[in-house]
Amino acid sequence: MTTTTHDTQPTTPTRTIPFGRPLIDQAEKDAVLRVLDGPILTHGPLVKQFEADFAAFTGAEHAVATSSCAAALHLACLALGIGRGDEVLVSAQTHVATAHAVELVGAECVFVDSEPRTGNIDPDLIEPALTERTKAIALVHYLGFAADMDRIMPIAERHRLAVIEDCAIALGTTTGGKHVGLIGDAGCFSFYPVKAMTTGEGGMLITRRDDVARAASQYRAFGIDRNVVAERPIPGMYDVQMLGLNYRLNEIGAALGIEQLKKLPEFLRIRRRNFNALAAGLAGIEGIQVLGADEPVETAGCYCLVAMLDDALRDRRIDLIEALKTRGVGTSIYYPRPVPRMTYYRDKYDTRDDDTPVAARISDASLALPVGPHVCPEDVDYMITAVAAAVEEVRKV
Repeated sequence: MTTTTHDTQPTTPTRTIPFGRPLIDQAEKDAVLRVLDGPILTHGPLVKQFEADFAAFTGAEHAVATSSCAAALHLACLALGIGRGDEVLVSAQTHVATAHAVELVGAECVFVDSEPRTGNIDPDLIEPALTERTKAIALVHYLGFAADMDRIMPIAERHRLAVIEDCAIALGTTTGGKHVGLIGDAGCFSFYPVKAMTTGEGGMLITRRDDVARAASQYRAFGIDRNVVAERPIPGMYDVQMLGLNYRLNEIGAALGIEQLKKLPEFLRIRRRNFNALAAGLAGIEGIQVLGADEPVETAGCYCLVAMLDDALRDRRIDLIEALKTRGVGTSIYYPRPVPRMTYYRDKYDTRDDDTPVAARISDASLALPVGPHVCPEDVDYMITAVAAAVEEVRKV
């Protein structure tokens, strides 16, 4: 139980609930120490094992470990031959990395607005955005809820478009019996510390396509034809066949990833439990609606819970965040602006606020709350009480 009442502001929070935190225990520490005690820190066997384990978890034919999800997205664009003169349809409501990957290969972004139930790309707006230069669709599975791939893939197939799935916050999400990332041509995942699992910093590209996996693997290591010491008959002898990058994951990160992946099913179970309980509790608070509340949570990654605020609360969002902070509840915003409203993209494409109104509404009138495995049932109860008290507090002013 919390000592917070709806009509008083606590001077000292009875709980501290961060928005996110990695859960690292002795298994991960021992795994890292084994790497540090050995002679190999990169180009070693643990990266290969992590790739194999991740492929097994998702059902992927191929998994390519990378230094970040942004690196994986960039590699996907390169491997799919996207480049100068091409256009790529990009979810307006996503992390900027989705769009940056397109820009980095010289292609141009065409931003597509969200549908309001989940914040995912609106399939109804895809075909109207197509031109003769459109080469691909880069979409995000926002908040861990799958985009409507049953409608998107037929459009892509009809127009011969590649599909890149940004699964940075959708590990554990399935649709139609398939893990996201395996429906299009490439799926990209993040292992940043507050994601579903962590490697410290790292990512993964999965694909059904042999050619995409082969190209991504070579691009990630300078374009070298022999990427592992054991593949070089004469040490130090290799050729460079393409303009590549250094996007490799090291053995320390792979060691973390192997251990974290073992815990992932339990992490996901807790996330789904917390999301359901928190969504149910917030449903009784006037002025708040939960994105994805009517989606099948049992097949979702449930990265966080995004509460949409009514107009009055939207205007007091900063005050609401501060009121929750005083009560020890960590929050975030996903994302602070739709990508086309970020300065770089606004200046380059001369975008307007009303170009993507649904994405703008989500950015401007939402608040993200934690549901990660660091959150226990008592924390969920506390957050429900804290949100109700904070809403009442800011409405009085």
